Amino acid sequence: MSVRRGPLKLKLQILCGEVIAMGPGKADLLEAIRQHGSISAAGRALAMSYRRTWLLVDEMNRCWSAKLVATARGGGADSGARLTPEGARVLAAYRALEGVVDTSAADSAARATLEAMLREAPRD
Repeated sequence: MSVRRGPLKLKLQILCGEVIAMGPGKADLLEAIRQHGSISAAGRALAMSYRRTWLLVDEMNRCWSAKLVATARGGGADSGARLTPEGARVLAAYRALEGVVDTSAADSAARATLEAMLREAPRD
């Protein structure tokens, strides 16, 4: 979830080297996996391709000290995908940090300064 307040849009990204380990889209994907129990169903819910969802999950799993998403093949009751306990903790901490950033920016003099100096639209 990126937060937009007037012309200011905040997008929190956590980097692992040069790779985005967590950002608004990846957090949304984790929430969709938790809701749907499937990486492909989560991708469909977010209008993402199957390949893109798998690449994002793989990237997240490689960036954190423990996997965020566990998968099980098969087709039975235990098949599909789920957030690991670590995945749930990372998601909760990320959403909490987004809230801190949003609250700080909402009351920021720097935000007010930038908004006062910004044009309503680009010059022609």
